[in-house]
Amino acid sequence: MAVTDIININEVLEKIRVELSEGHWDEVTTLLETLRRSDQADVFSDLPPEQQQEILPFLTPENSADIFEELEDEDVFAIANRMDPERLVEIVDEMEPDEAADLLGDINPEQAEQVLSMIDEADEVRSLLEHADETAGGVMTSLDVHIREDMTVDEAIGHLRNLSPDSETIYYLFVQDQEDHLVGVVSLRDLVVAKPGTLIGSIMDNNPISTVVGADQEEAAQLMQRYDLLALPVVDQDNVLVGMITYDDFLDVIEEETTEDIYRLGGVPKEKPSNISLLSALNIRLPWVGLNLVTHLASAIVLSAYENTIEQLAVLAAFLPIVAGVSGSAATQTLTVTVRGLAMGDIEPKEGLSILGRETLLGMINGLSMGIAIAIIAYFWKGSSLIGVVVGLATLLNMICAGIAGVVVPVLMQIIHFDPAHASPILVTTLMDALGYFFYLGLATLLIIALI
Repeated sequence: MAVTDIININEVLEKIRVELSEGHWDEVTTLLETLRRSDQADVFSDLPPEQQQEILPFLTPENSADIFEELEDEDVFAIANRMDPERLVEIVDEMEPDEAADLLGDINPEQAEQVLSMIDEADEVRSLLEHADETAGGVMTSLDVHIREDMTVDEAIGHLRNLSPDSETIYYLFVQDQEDHLVGVVSLRDLVVAKPGTLIGSIMDNNPISTVVGADQEEAAQLMQRYDLLALPVVDQDNVLVGMITYDDFLDVIEEETTEDIYRLGGVPKEKPSNISLLSALNIRLPWVGLNLVTHLASAIVLSAYENTIEQLAVLAAFLPIVAGVSGSAATQTLTVTVRGLAMGDIEPKEGLSILGRETLLGMINGLSMGIAIAIIAYFWKGSSLIGVVVGLATLLNMICAGIAGVVVPVLMQIIHFDPAHASPILVTTLMDALGYFFYLGLATLLIIALI
């Protein structure tokens, strides 16, 4: 099914390109309307900016809003900056308040203020714009439906019928007291099956899970994931209900945070290959490459200190990349597990010692296995049991250090409130290279001294 959908989307995209080349705008809009909104956004984003700009006037504001809500923020920002304010107002008016706030928060402040002064739900959108992007308040949507604890089930259902809310806003009904404090939550199922006349206060869960408006979006997403929530209420410091995070917002946060961590593990900030300029990519990446150059000088210094050893036993050079490479791979494995655990809240810094013990033991076992294997290879390859012992022992020591470094570096960075995903890979890689050369060449030096 998925393959068929992809093929159909590609076919529609090709047809749209043909119709665009011939100026058949009605056919273009008809083809777009045959797709689901997420597929519309995929097709639309694959078109050149100038063609996107030509298509928009022929789409209804509702259709344009659907596409905007599905596009990446960077794409929406680029399109909005090229639009007439009047047309942008029509589209923003059709968007969900949280999506509209995301858009207006990214564009030029003067343009955003002009749009805000003309849309219908300006106050609602303004309230969402008050919160930083990566907080619970920044990803929440306004709350259309909330009920009182002294309502009956019949009154609550009638309240729902009158409001006719969007389906995404009624997974749960959040219950407030007379001062608008969050006091409970009722699932839609519980509301429907309850006997007529039953008070909401008697069927609600009076210990709802919530997050404060200033909490980090990742913490909010972890709450939803941990407790399998379809929606999470957001409260202010006085426990007054101000909004909620829906499941689709949760998925967006998880994707964003995961993408951010992957980029950081690679040593670069987030960038989108399809639309970033060569100069921008260079400005982002070159400083990190330069930092790698500086840190790898440590390895060069270690090698330089053992020049005489390498000269006397040139065969040692053949095994340098093996010792450093195997331990580097082991360190990367440990580092990946530790950083992900810290990011997801599965590992607390106070648990560092127990995790360190486990990874050290694992490093010893792996190191013993790899050390023996490499020692045997060295013996049969170079015909020297002494070289085999040196290579095997160096691998064992370095694998143990790989387990230690893969835990200690990210945990210490977490303790000092520095993102472990950001610089841990550079530090650990440099450390393992330098230690690999030190152990290997140091043991080889001792061997030469013993033989003299």
